[in-house]
Amino acid sequence: MQASGTFTVKLEPQSPAHADSGLGRMSIYKQFSGDLEARSLGEMLAYRGTVDGSAGYVAMERVVGTLHGRQGAFVLQHSGTMDRGASGLLVSVVPDSGTDALAGLTGTLAIHIDAQGGHSYTFDYRLP
Repeated sequence: MQASGTFTVKLEPQSPAHADSGLGRMSIYKQFSGDLEARSLGEMLAYRGTVDGSAGYVAMERVVGTLHGRQGAFVLQHSGTMDRGASGLLVSVVPDSGTDALAGLTGTLAIHIDAQGGHSYTFDYRLP
């Protein structure tokens, strides 16, 4: 199955757990529209080094809403890198995190950002 649509995201800087770590921490608030009608809350840790265009981040977000009309919640795990401008990103459903009508959900979500900064997603998933 595949779901697609748009989303808005709000990131708010937070204090890092250890000031000397060099890591940035942010809270994540998203609103999904389209085949996934949901909101999510999460946290991100990021690092940006001294080389322009190189960075990395990890995040976890809990999504609550409906996916193609099936109501429930699930957790997405992010792992992203920028290597001198070349980006790589994997966003996948945490195994067994699905609840209610989304129990057993697996899959990966691709994030797309257009030239104007608008966000959209393509979510390839399976349900039992």
